[in-house]
Amino acid sequence: MSELLNVYTMNEISLNNRVVMAPMTRSRAYNLVPTDSMVTYYRQRATAGLIVSEGSPVSMEGRGQAYTPGIYTDEQIEGWKKVTKAVHGQGGKIFIQLWHVGRSSHIAHQPDGQAPVSSVSRIAEGCTTHIPGDNYQSVRAFHSQPRALTTDEIPRVTQDFVKAAKNAIEAGFDGIEIHAANGYIFEQFINGGLNDRKDRYGGNIANRLRFTLETVDAVSAAIGSHRTGIRIAPFGRLQDMHGFDDEEDTWLALGIEMRRRQLAYVHLSDQESLGAQAIPAGFLTKFRETYEGTLIIAGSYTQERAELALREGIADLIAFGRPFIANPDLVKRMKNGWPIAVPDKNTFYTGQDGGYIDYPTYNVD
Repeated sequence: MSELLNVYTMNEISLNNRVVMAPMTRSRAYNLVPTDSMVTYYRQRATAGLIVSEGSPVSMEGRGQAYTPGIYTDEQIEGWKKVTKAVHGQGGKIFIQLWHVGRSSHIAHQPDGQAPVSSVSRIAEGCTTHIPGDNYQSVRAFHSQPRALTTDEIPRVTQDFVKAAKNAIEAGFDGIEIHAANGYIFEQFINGGLNDRKDRYGGNIANRLRFTLETVDAVSAAIGSHRTGIRIAPFGRLQDMHGFDDEEDTWLALGIEMRRRQLAYVHLSDQESLGAQAIPAGFLTKFRETYEGTLIIAGSYTQERAELALREGIADLIAFGRPFIANPDLVKRMKNGWPIAVPDKNTFYTGQDGGYIDYPTYNVD
């Protein structure tokens, strides 16, 4: 019997299986509004137990990649409505990932060319992003110099997430995922190797977690904790993140706080698959003992590894990223033991339909 293909109830939300389509930036929204091609893309993959959408900026300030669809204007809400309707029409469930990149941005993305914001004014050394170029092609550029948010500004960013979450529910999403991984705004506060603030948002573990927890609480109050998830990447090193003394204690403390809040889920990303440091051996067991709610794990899982993780109780749901790019019928392929196609990396961010909605389903003939 396959655990992966069994039904699962995720804090009041029924899923057809335990396969999660992981959030993946695809850079297809030329005008920052979901397109008809995006509707097709998500509809094709709706047999996943749960889809977590690509990161969707909560504001202009939160943007950091070219051609990513936001969730802060009426036009964007209307565009996302077509996506959620298509997914629900296929019997699927979909959460939207809410995104603010913080310092991982460029002035080309910012309102009036202003500096990106962060916990501190330190630039992410050697890191690049994509900015809009000619003919809807993106161009790589180094991150711009950020400025530190003042203490009084931080609640404003929290409210941007609250507004985006309400917009997401209006757009028909089953829930939202707060992106607190990959070196973006929340991790820029959580990480003790970066955050050297002297106010109530810096210093000890409780202070460094404060912004994240305030946002989780405010979003949960607005739309319900059962519709609120969060993605984290313990020991993450992306976007010039560095290790710090109480690193394990920090992530376990966050696990305790998430357990108290009875969220839809915690989505834990192992960045080894992205060429970064792996989560240390034994940490997943410690986190699982600390956090007792629904746990999603992502990190280059195969079907076999996923089944083993579920049987051993390491996780409740397994997220697959790149396999869903080239296999819109991934769940059916898993069920039948059919080959898994390999995606073309050259088409990941081209902005074209090729390598996006033209991957075929498996032909049994």
